[in-house]
This record gives sequence, C-alpha cells and structure tokens, in this order.
Amino acid sequence: MLSSLYSSYTTSLIIFSISFLLVAYTTGATNFYNEFDITWGGGRGKIAGTGDMLTLSLDRVSGSGFQSKKEYLFGRIDMELKLVPGNSAGTVTAYYLSSQGINHDEIDFEFLGNLTGDPYTLHTNVYTQGKGEREQQFQMWFDPTSNFHTYSIHWTPRTIVFLVDNTPIREFKNREAIGVPFPKNQPMRLYSSLWSADEWATRGGLVKTDWTHAPFVASYRNFKVKPSVKSHSNMTRKEKIRWVQKNHMIYNYCTDNKRFPRGFPAECTV
Repeated sequence: MLSSLYSSYTTSLIIFSISFLLVAYTTGATNFYNEFDITWGGGRGKIAGTGDMLTLSLDRVSGSGFQSKKEYLFGRIDMELKLVPGNSAGTVTAYYLSSQGINHDEIDFEFLGNLTGDPYTLHTNVYTQGKGEREQQFQMWFDPTSNFHTYSIHWTPRTIVFLVDNTPIREFKNREAIGVPFPKNQPMRLYSSLWSADEWATRGGLVKTDWTHAPFVASYRNFKVKPSVKSHSNMTRKEKIRWVQKNHMIYNYCTDNKRFPRGFPAECTV
C-alpha cells in the first residue's frame, strides 16, 4: 500500500515538474530566434523582423526546415500556420513532434498540397518505438492558405489529441493495458519542413509540382507551449471528434479492410 502511494506521488511530482518547466517556456511573446533553429534549406528558411514570424520556402533546388531548441515531454503545443497558397500540388508542409533513433516516437501533422481551388489534405499519424501506420486524413472546413490557423498537439501520459483552431479532430489514447505501445518516455523536439513529394503527395502522384509557381512559401507565428490542461470535457471532446470525422475524414486506417485483411490493430477494436 505504501509503495503504491509512493509510486503515485512520484509520478505526480514528475508530471508537475514537467508542467512547471512548460509554463516557463510560455512567458512573453513568441521569439523564433530564441525557440528555433533553421536546420536546412540554404537560406530558404527565414526568421523575420524581431523574431515574431518564420517562413519556409521551396523551389526546384531545395525545400527548407527548422527544429525547436528545446525538447518537450507532455504539454500542449500550439502553432499558427498559413499554408502554401494557389497551386500547391506536390508540396508537403510537415509539422510534428519527434524523438531520435530507430525506436523513435513521433506525432505528425502533414499538409498535402493540391491544385488551386481543391482542398488540402490534412494527414495525421502517431509513431511509437519506430512504428507508425496509424494514419487518419481530413479535408478542412476552411481555406488554410487565406489566413493563419492554429494547429495543436495536446500530449499527456494518457492521450494525444490533435486540434485545429481548438477543435479536436483526433484522439489516440494510451492502450498499453491491451499491449499497444504509447509515446510517453521519450522527450521530443518540434520540427517543420516544406518539401516536394510529387511522386505521392497529390492524388497518389498523378498531379505533379508546377515549378512555374515557385517559390512556394508557408508562414508560421504565435508558437506556444502550455502545461497539460483539460480544455474539453470527455463528452464534448468525443462529440466534436465525431462531428469532424463524420463530415471531414477521408481516410481512417481502422476501417481499411484491404490493408488489414487479418484483423485491425488492437487499438481499433476498443
């Protein structure tokens, strides 16, 4: 009994300490100079002005990318993005948390570009111990290129919630009790990149990148990290997720019979 109480107390203390550190990160306005490093692209990634805006660009020669200076273990990550406008076919804007190594954990947003007037595809995935294949895809209910919108990852020891403008679109729960690994031990950095993947990104590669529209540019602002907080009741979150998935989901690995002819992954059956 005492050992159980001690274990519970220790876990709570660790989570409180992590949350306290996360609070420290959020003080003051976003300064991309302090929070991120441009890691590749030969000058195509840029931090503007006093550090309140960051842009990535892609041309025929190269894309670009950045990563956070800090690592995070739990909390809520918010970033406002304005995606590549116009004919963005073949381009991918990736925005994700990841640890390092073969057995890495990862939590993904990927935005797959399209022809002018056609909707972007929002691709999500969760990797644990180097294994992903948990894709869900959505088409958003707004134009993500005309203005900034907030994309959030809320990560706790019990669940991962993907949010768009504070609307939850997907939840991946901790199902370790039934043998499903869950990312909770490896701190992750935040990464983003803009690159060309026209062999698969738009309509399975049927539509190629039109380089006459280059350079393609994605913009970022208002990065925030917060401690884990309960932003929606469980019922409200489920209702909102059901609405998004009913009206805007275009792919769910948990319903792909051709991909899993011998039975769906364990988390799909709960």
